[in-house]
Amino acid sequence: MPRKQQSTPWIHRYARPLMAGLAAVGAVVTAYLTINKLTGSATACPTKGCDIVLSSPYATVFGQPLALFGFLAYVGMAVMAIAPLLVNGAEQKDLRDKLTRLTQPLLLIGGTAMMVFSAYLMYLLSAEIQAACLYCIGSALLSTSLFLLALVGQNWSELSQPFFIGSITAFLVVVGTLGVYANVNNPVAEGGSGDQLGPAITTQSGPAEMALAQHLADTGAIFYGAWWCPHCQEQKQLFGQEASQVIPYVECATPEGQEQTPECQEAGITGYPTWEINSERLSGTRTLEELAQLSGYTGPTTFQNSI
Repeated sequence: MPRKQQSTPWIHRYARPLMAGLAAVGAVVTAYLTINKLTGSATACPTKGCDIVLSSPYATVFGQPLALFGFLAYVGMAVMAIAPLLVNGAEQKDLRDKLTRLTQPLLLIGGTAMMVFSAYLMYLLSAEIQAACLYCIGSALLSTSLFLLALVGQNWSELSQPFFIGSITAFLVVVGTLGVYANVNNPVAEGGSGDQLGPAITTQSGPAEMALAQHLADTGAIFYGAWWCPHCQEQKQLFGQEASQVIPYVECATPEGQEQTPECQEAGITGYPTWEINSERLSGTRTLEELAQLSGYTGPTTFQNSI
């Protein structure tokens, strides 16, 4: 009597489509956050915590938005999850099986790495930044779901295999994450003078930059920024070394970079850079031509620095 073929558990049948769908959602959200970070736009969020978290020094890694790396991770997970399912036909069964075997441990590695890193970010939200970001919490839930599906939604020949892969991956991610964020709380004095924090301004100021900076100072404009903010650094580079000392700049980040100064808290600043010109708030890096027009500047406009 022929042996009845054992049916495939439902979780094994639907794990990969579910992972692809969840990863696609994560990719869309992180793409949105990446674009906002690069353009300096405000992020749609029901609480101020989102802008505080996304503007913190922890939101930038290797000079790029952390959301960009999240986007790449989600895209990678989606591709690995869906790849075997795109191979159809009995004649391509060997290729489909090969892709399944190849991506099985990779999905677990990716899911573990994303979950462990998200867990560290949750620690930062509660212990260091002390602000809630719905996007970050949502991403942590997505990462945890991807890990669980990669663990229980795949057929492992031995239970020791996912345990070994997960343990090694988690250890490497913890070590790597601590290394990446090791210098977050060690700001560099700008220009080596010790009076300002942040990277040194490397561009030079021309007569037009100096005149505009003086005009902004005379008319009561305010430039709110943070020493760790790459867009604030970009704004200062447009003015140059000399003019950046003249512009009415207010530092919103404390030296350790984890809190906001009382002055900026009272002003309700939620993102950097923020300009206040003629009682109007403007977010994001602005060209010198824009600042000249918005402030009513009528001096020379032969600005030598550009984005």
